Amino acid sequence: MVKAYQRYDAATSFGVISSVDSNIAYDSTGKYVLAPALEKVGIWHVRQGVCSKTLTPSSSRGGPSLAVTSIASSASSLVAVGYADGSIRIWDTEKGTCEVNFNSHKGAVTALRYNKVGSMLASGSKDNDIILWDVVGESGLFRLRGHRDQVTDLVFLDGGKKLVSSSKDKFLRVWDLETQHCMQIVSGHHSEVWSVDTDPEERYVVTGSADQELRFYAVKEYSSNGSLVSDSNANEIKASEEHSTENKWEILKLFGEIQRQTKDRVARVRFNVSGKLLACQMAGKTIEIFRVLDEAEAKQKAKRRLRRKEKKSSKVGDENSTANGEASAKIELADAVSSPTVLDVFKLLQVIRAGRKISSFSFCPTAPKESLGTLALSLNNNSLEFYSLKSSENAKTVTIEHQGHRSDVRSVTLSEDNTLLMSTSHSEVKIWNPSTGSCLRTIDSGYGLCSLIVPQNKYGIVGTKSGVLEIIDIGSATKVEEVKAHGGTIWSITPIPNDSGFVTVSADHEVKFWEYQVKQKSGKATKKLTVSNVKSMKMNDDVLAVAISPDAKHIAVALLDSTVKVFYMDSLKFYLSLYGHKLPVMCIDISSDGELIVTGSQDKNLKIWGLDFGDCHKSIFAHGDSVMGVKFVRNTHYLFSIGKDRLVKYWDADKFEHLLTLEGHHAEIWCLAISNRGDFLVTGSHDRSMRRWDRSEEPFFLEEEKEKRLEELFESEIDNAADDRHGPMEEIPEEGVAALAGKKTIDVLSAADSIIDALEVAEDETKRHAAYEEEKTKGKVPEYLPNAVMFGLSPSEYVLRAISNVRTNDLEQTLLALPFSDSLKFLCYMKDWSLIPEKVELVSRIATIILQTHHNQLVTTPSARPILSVLRDILYSEIKACKDTIGFNLAAMDHVKQMMDASSDAPFKDAKAKLLEIRSQQAKRMASRGDTKMEKKRKKKQKKLEEGQHGHALF
Repeated sequence: MVKAYQRYDAATSFGVISSVDSNIAYDSTGKYVLAPALEKVGIWHVRQGVCSKTLTPSSSRGGPSLAVTSIASSASSLVAVGYADGSIRIWDTEKGTCEVNFNSHKGAVTALRYNKVGSMLASGSKDNDIILWDVVGESGLFRLRGHRDQVTDLVFLDGGKKLVSSSKDKFLRVWDLETQHCMQIVSGHHSEVWSVDTDPEERYVVTGSADQELRFYAVKEYSSNGSLVSDSNANEIKASEEHSTENKWEILKLFGEIQRQTKDRVARVRFNVSGKLLACQMAGKTIEIFRVLDEAEAKQKAKRRLRRKEKKSSKVGDENSTANGEASAKIELADAVSSPTVLDVFKLLQVIRAGRKISSFSFCPTAPKESLGTLALSLNNNSLEFYSLKSSENAKTVTIEHQGHRSDVRSVTLSEDNTLLMSTSHSEVKIWNPSTGSCLRTIDSGYGLCSLIVPQNKYGIVGTKSGVLEIIDIGSATKVEEVKAHGGTIWSITPIPNDSGFVTVSADHEVKFWEYQVKQKSGKATKKLTVSNVKSMKMNDDVLAVAISPDAKHIAVALLDSTVKVFYMDSLKFYLSLYGHKLPVMCIDISSDGELIVTGSQDKNLKIWGLDFGDCHKSIFAHGDSVMGVKFVRNTHYLFSIGKDRLVKYWDADKFEHLLTLEGHHAEIWCLAISNRGDFLVTGSHDRSMRRWDRSEEPFFLEEEKEKRLEELFESEIDNAADDRHGPMEEIPEEGVAALAGKKTIDVLSAADSIIDALEVAEDETKRHAAYEEEKTKGKVPEYLPNAVMFGLSPSEYVLRAISNVRTNDLEQTLLALPFSDSLKFLCYMKDWSLIPEKVELVSRIATIILQTHHNQLVTTPSARPILSVLRDILYSEIKACKDTIGFNLAAMDHVKQMMDASSDAPFKDAKAKLLEIRSQQAKRMASRGDTKMEKKRKKKQKKLEEGQHGHALF
């Protein structure tokens, strides 16, 4: 009988507030911040400081390939998120659902930007390509190629008709999206261009690189008569238009440069929504905030600057030179009025200095009344900070850091009843609820490398890098005592099975045995837990790990010399020496029945030993890097191992078989803890996340799992072949080219196969029906039964069902994979499909793609002409009817909007609110005046009463 195992699946991950691989972004309301959390996106409520929703992609593959690398929010509730595998998902933040999935990039998505209305999305990637997406139509429009290195940022110009892209190839490119070509290549940067942005009025474009200055460009636009007009210096352009050398394709013209305050490269530049502030983030701890002056202020500043220059020049030189200087200064003053310089427009307001390195920032779209704006920062220590910007200073308003560690998680341990989880990091200990992932307590501590929760869940013990044992009161979240236990790093701590104490091992070559004691300190009423050293054992080398058998008979210690020594627990006499590893053993565990001991080493191997004779049962090459942890599931011979290769693996120690691989972590896994019942395990990683893996009721068989792993390997090879990463690079001309937006994937090939199968089944059904009709004319035949394979549909409906199941984004690549003969069959069915009003758009797309792809063959195929002529007559009329319907609906909606505006008091809302505010203030003042009058009357009455009483007393 084949043995069945129970599957473990990823349940939840927690501990990450903001990861460093992506930017953060506000949503359209300004109440929430979208922060990347490895493969998820957390939606944080700014005022409450809590994560209200989490956007988690549903994918069988996890790990670094699914890490979030870019976020862009639109004017609506939709948010675009780019991932490391090149996919882009459009999420609805209100519903928390994924609306669209685009997959056309071959590298990680590095830049995303919506146009102003949110109907179009531009994406840039490490594959050097830019793709334009139709968000409404859920399809890729085209691909722009030209950059020689990764695209770093994108920005739309001219109402979404043009696109500016920056790249690590040191160039800016201006693309015309209507003609799909590169209009201008802007050079001048001496290093990689990391970011680009434009103000809301599209007057200036600013770029940031590793150069010591920020570069500003003036934007030229096409006017209605086709001539070029500049928003910033119209007079200068009018003069330049007279010269024949003027380049009409020059959209960006250098406006000037501003020296930066720090030497770090620029990571990100962004204007706020009003365009009055510009923030420049460095690849360090600072952000420079510039104030953008309007045209009148800039001209006034230019006048003042040149007047100062005029006064300065009048003090130097003789009278003749003074007169000449005054004349030239007057000319410059006249020029300054028409064209201010970059220093006249952009003024350094302040510099924000954070405590840690800044990963990203975002301006709040809604400006508060009492300040210039609000800025959200994500720091590289897994926290979010919010700053309120004022004219001369900035103030930190909110910090979100409670729900995660500042650095990697070095140890995790579960309580006996599995209700509490304790994790340690370089500066703090956190207590979690493992079922919900919420942080319950945070206690400051040293650099904890190992930990233990004392029975009854009242105290925790942490072994630190400095050799100190810290006793922590979990209930009050305080550190009770520090015990100087070892002279070196405490590498491991394990409880003694009878709950009387624990054992610690250290780099000072010592193994120490401790017991619990409850003592009352002098001057304090309550009793506190303390520990005392009972005995110790000196070894010849650093001790890295320790394990005790469940019957408390043996203790095993791993030494730096790659051996494992086993001793008797009571007498500490030598019992066994386990040698065979080539590098030091990092972890040990003993099974519940005391029969097996497993060791994991830096040589990437697991070794399973018998504890009776110390013989090695099996040596398994387990991980692609060092094995960092190993644990048996209680009362079984199943075990879990973790490694620096980011994987968790599940093994059968009796059959020496690899059962499961659990992917999900994005960096080295340092620690794991398994519940007493074995129903879940928790792992902690260098990526600062903790992940819980639950045992499900779903059984699996070993052979099936092996087949699944082989299929995944085969699919990854197909993906690599489709990407052709190792093939010769296509030569792209300097001016750039446009290409198809899609790419071949497993989904595309599967969709093409399903369509070919549907066409074959439909053709067989058509022949069967024709044969039935022929037999029917000859005589009596049995009743014609519909084909069960086709679900009772007609051949045309069945093929339409197959093509409708293809994702809109994959339709073009799917049709490209079809041979010409199948494309001809498609054209035959389209006559019937075009009569269905809901399918007119789909039929038009299919017809366009087939005509573009197979134009030469269709021209030379006589049998295709009648089909094409029929389609031409039908499609033109049907598309016109659709356009008329859409136009009518748009006009009706516009009319309804105008009627609502006319009937509502929307234009006067602000005035009414102001009036109500004034009236409420007047009412308060009147009430306060009335109160004072009443108080005076009361006092007068009281005084008279007192005088009367005094008179009676005299008589």
